[in-house]
Amino acid sequence: MSKKNPITVSSWTLGDQCKFEDRVIAAKEAGYEGIGLRAETYVDALNEGLHDEDILAILDKHDMKVTEVEYIVQWCEEHRSYEQKYKEQMCFHMCELFGVGHINCGLMENYSVEYTAQKLKELCQRAGKYIIGVEPMPYSGIPNLQKGWEVVKASGCENAMLILDTWHWVRANQPYDILTPEIAKKVISIQINDAYERPYADSILRDESMHDRLAPGTGAKDTAGFVKMIKDAGVDPKVIGVEVISDEILGRGLKEAAAYTYENTEKVLKEAWPEMVD
Repeated sequence: MSKKNPITVSSWTLGDQCKFEDRVIAAKEAGYEGIGLRAETYVDALNEGLHDEDILAILDKHDMKVTEVEYIVQWCEEHRSYEQKYKEQMCFHMCELFGVGHINCGLMENYSVEYTAQKLKELCQRAGKYIIGVEPMPYSGIPNLQKGWEVVKASGCENAMLILDTWHWVRANQPYDILTPEIAKKVISIQINDAYERPYADSILRDESMHDRLAPGTGAKDTAGFVKMIKDAGVDPKVIGVEVISDEILGRGLKEAAAYTYENTEKVLKEAWPEMVD
């Protein structure tokens, strides 16, 4: 793989029930240049009896790379659980193992910008050479671009950045004209998908996010418009993640889910950012 902006199948797109090598094969056959792994899916691979050397050998065998590492949470808590501390260290290890420079992070708990920025600063200090990519999500403590940007800016950390996802963007009711060049400099990567015209109710919006997203360009929310906004703002994404969390699509089978999501991603990119698929 030589591409600077690898088209990557995010971990949740292929679920959490498959063997590691099956994930790699499905991604490769579909056309993806990278796969994403969550700490949990990496541990699942270890529980198959694989060692780090085995995982690297499987990736090499199929000419595939891990290009996206997820997902640090609960980093604002004064007393973090050991599980979260271990998970954070696991993400750092995965970055070292796979040569990934950034980690996707979310925050469900809602705190002030000042407090959140201080806790983000502490996380960034622990991360050291790795970039912390904060992902705004409408049902989270960082619900939109505005708060995400304020928190990242207030942290004062060079390695504090943003990850922008189509689904979260449109479900936060944000237009495609608010990403300024200044903010764009702090966007490390993107994730693309699509959504129905009408959202689930607010109380169960996260259920839609975790079960009922649509492939890029197949819904009502103009994925190409999102991608064009990213391009026009000057973002150079380390990864173009395809995060289509869908029970229905995954129910078609691992290989079909990979092929279908890639095929529709390619269509959107050819329309909105053809340089990414040339």
